[in-house]
Amino acid sequence: MMPVYRNSWLPEVFNDLFVNSPKTNATAPAINVKETQDSYIVELAAPGMRKEDFMVHINDEGDLTIKMENKREEREEDKKAHYLRREFAYSKFEQTLILPDDVDKEKIKAGVADGVLTVELPKIKKEEHKISRQITVE
Repeated sequence: MMPVYRNSWLPEVFNDLFVNSPKTNATAPAINVKETQDSYIVELAAPGMRKEDFMVHINDEGDLTIKMENKREEREEDKKAHYLRREFAYSKFEQTLILPDDVDKEKIKAGVADGVLTVELPKIKKEEHKISRQITVE
């Protein structure tokens, strides 16, 4: 059994949580979400996937749903060789993200490049009215 090293700067309850936590689903693609001044950007790792393999939509509650399905047909394989181990297995994936209130849902864009699905969620631009005037002191 491997020794377990505990972080001295974390409370004991956190150490138990990290050490004894179950493994996450290794086949689920990784998702990054970042924020800029003008938008939120969702990046989903999708190596080997094409734009036809994705469905991105806003549901009735205004949440963003990303579905990914490998729609490749079975290929005829070389009969002289066989797999000893086969781990390529992205079959289906679905993730629903609750969007912040400041997302302009009419201007959401999505694209696939270099094995990454990128969904841009533009923020609603708030008009700031600058009012300059003299205030009378009474």
